[in-house]
Amino acid sequence: MEKHFQSAREAEEWFFGLFDKEQTFDATARKLHLWDMPALLLYMNGLVDGNVLTNLFTEMQWNQVDEPVAEDSIEKFLSYFPYHAVSPARDLDELLTSILSGQAAFVTPEGFAFIIDVRSYPGRQPEEPDTEKVVRGARDGFTENILQNTALIRRRIRTEKLRMEIHKTSVFGKTDIVLSFIEGAASPKHLSFIRDRLDSIQTDGLTMTDKQLEEYLFKQGFHPMPFVRYTERPDICAAHLLEGHIAIIVDTSPSVILVPTTLFHHLQHAEEYRQAPLIGTTVRFIRLVGFLASLFLLPFWYLLATQPKYLPDILSFIGPKDVGEIPLFVQLFTADVGIEVLRMAAIHTPTPMATAMGLVAAIVIGQVAIDVGLFAGEVILYVAVSAVLTFAIPSFELGITTKVFRISILIATALFGAPGFFISVVLLFYYLCALKPMNVPYLWPLVPFFPKALMHVVIRFPMTTDAPRPYVTDSPERKRI
Repeated sequence: MEKHFQSAREAEEWFFGLFDKEQTFDATARKLHLWDMPALLLYMNGLVDGNVLTNLFTEMQWNQVDEPVAEDSIEKFLSYFPYHAVSPARDLDELLTSILSGQAAFVTPEGFAFIIDVRSYPGRQPEEPDTEKVVRGARDGFTENILQNTALIRRRIRTEKLRMEIHKTSVFGKTDIVLSFIEGAASPKHLSFIRDRLDSIQTDGLTMTDKQLEEYLFKQGFHPMPFVRYTERPDICAAHLLEGHIAIIVDTSPSVILVPTTLFHHLQHAEEYRQAPLIGTTVRFIRLVGFLASLFLLPFWYLLATQPKYLPDILSFIGPKDVGEIPLFVQLFTADVGIEVLRMAAIHTPTPMATAMGLVAAIVIGQVAIDVGLFAGEVILYVAVSAVLTFAIPSFELGITTKVFRISILIATALFGAPGFFISVVLLFYYLCALKPMNVPYLWPLVPFFPKALMHVVIRFPMTTDAPRPYVTDSPERKRI
């Protein structure tokens, strides 16, 4: 085994040479004894479990081992060490990264360095995520602790084929990233794609964690559509792993990235599988219809309201009888953007003031705006319906994207009338057909058309149905069992 330092004193000088003793209060070096041998302990205060360290070294004071720590007896010395997670450091770079990751290191008088995994990251306990609530089901959710997140997945998938492949990326941050997949179910081609992209990342840190990683992995640029699915529920993550998907877990993020995904993955919700198949199918169908309505209802109503010649007599009631002084398009645009502003205000408003803000928005912006003639009542109605339908989309990222596309179609309709509406819809469909993140068609199984797979998208079949793994996962073993 190769020595890292000539002595423990040299190790202490190396440590404080990296972390200025006067400017880095949490860089800690302690001299102690391992049995009857003096040693140097190095760690970052606040990232290690102090109780574990105290109990470990207290036990070593009581139980004496008469073993000289020479170069030819290091392995025997480690066999006596009363802790399960201890290993020799391969080089100084690994030693430094381990200390910065929350592990402790001790250096013997001869200069051998060892790493003890006693990490205890500050954070919260698993709790149900706000964005993916269910009436029935598990109430635990991912946290900002990568070790807890991997444990939550392993608790649900108890197989030796479940892999947890760790990577480190970025120059300064050295962020821990875990690729979680089931050997034999996940596509080797997709795994190679992600590994190559991870190795090619050149950045100083991933402070925005999973979202920043998504942009590096998929070169998202200015594409508005989400290329990955985020989830904070371990049961959803485990279900996707069994289907052949790959989960990417980023330390300090409570969201796990699932790839590959399509548009229809963003429209699924765990509640559909917590109800009877017929009820789940009904809920799923309503959500699909709601998604389409949230996208097209507002611009289509504007088209009919401004072009009454397209209306049959039975629908002659559509459209405001008195538009007012403000053009109808301006009213729709202002009200739709105003709803988004209210949503942002609700996020940034402290909880005790949220109710008061809601009352002001409902009374002042709603009723008073109609009374003074700023908005027609029918405008408020359709904008509100479109907003509610958008909020019903399970994926927050897809909900925001839907609003952007809705406003774009509305602008095209206002500028060019019926041709603008239909051309913008065709262009949107063409754009979605052209998207192929990880070489997976974004509109699969609609485009390309896979009838059986599309049936499974629309209908929530009983879980006893023997369905193969989705084609888009490119799984080498499509048969589930």
